[in-house]
Amino acid sequence: MCRTVTMRDVFSLVVDDIRQEAEDVKSFYLRNNASAPLPDVDPGAHVELILPDGRLRSYSLSNMPDHRGLYRLTVARDRGGSGGSIYMHDKVRVGDVVQASSQVNNFKLNVDAPSSLFIAGGIGITPFVPMIASLNELRRPWRLIYSARTRHRAALLNDLSQLEAAGVGQVELNFNEEPGGVLLNIAKIITELQPEQHVYCCGPEPMLDSFRSEVSAKGIADSRVHYEYFKGNVDAATDGNFDVLCSRSNLTVHVKAGQTILNALTSAGIDIPFACSEGICGSCKTKVIEGIPDHRDLILSSTERNKNNVMYVCCSGSRSQRLVLDC
Repeated sequence: MCRTVTMRDVFSLVVDDIRQEAEDVKSFYLRNNASAPLPDVDPGAHVELILPDGRLRSYSLSNMPDHRGLYRLTVARDRGGSGGSIYMHDKVRVGDVVQASSQVNNFKLNVDAPSSLFIAGGIGITPFVPMIASLNELRRPWRLIYSARTRHRAALLNDLSQLEAAGVGQVELNFNEEPGGVLLNIAKIITELQPEQHVYCCGPEPMLDSFRSEVSAKGIADSRVHYEYFKGNVDAATDGNFDVLCSRSNLTVHVKAGQTILNALTSAGIDIPFACSEGICGSCKTKVIEGIPDHRDLILSSTERNKNNVMYVCCSGSRSQRLVLDC
């Protein structure tokens, strides 16, 4: 079933070029359908593409420094997915017009870190390309550990080679299904983190789950830990039976059992931007004025959750009988 998507800014972009990057991986180069160039990429950001049938997919911007004025989306064909990537690979052609959101960034690069470590699995390499390019411009040290099944399935290797040659970082490749290949030892990598080094992880769910478990077990400060999921695995809070006071709308909405907060608010006519409904895209971020949320998203760190000053209403609920939200 297709769902309605509400976003503040939607743009028409033209597919300017399509390039094969690796086995089952293509890059789509998008330009503004208007005359103005697209804004510079915020390293770590993604956009939401609205497919013609109403499906919505999030894709990280994988721009290199010479891609200013356009967006590059690097997409892996996922045969086990729900069809979005298959549509992109099989149906989208140069000259097509696609609808996309403005940039959203829940995976920001800390440019002030003394050094940065990136751990990428498969198509999880995409957000790290503009991050590394930014660190190169600042002459900040970095290290990338990039794991893929085989070299033929590893995307953007030429770009990574260029970034390594141009900066003060190093690329380490791991192909676990090639002769002698092994799965990444996340525990060992985290144990060897340098003092004050920031660490970023993006890749398949098992890698991310292992990463989060290891940084937590080793007491790495939340401020140094960054990760991004491509797919949500959360159980949305639907217990209901509490009230949400919408301060700007001056309306109180009762959230019934079986509803999410987002369901209840949109049914009451409250304009809440949303996209993924899985707690990963960040579109429905809402300020909390009063009350205790039941956080279910995959974006906020434990420190950020404990502040209880923002929440993602697509999947999170309430631990108090009343929430006051800025909406």
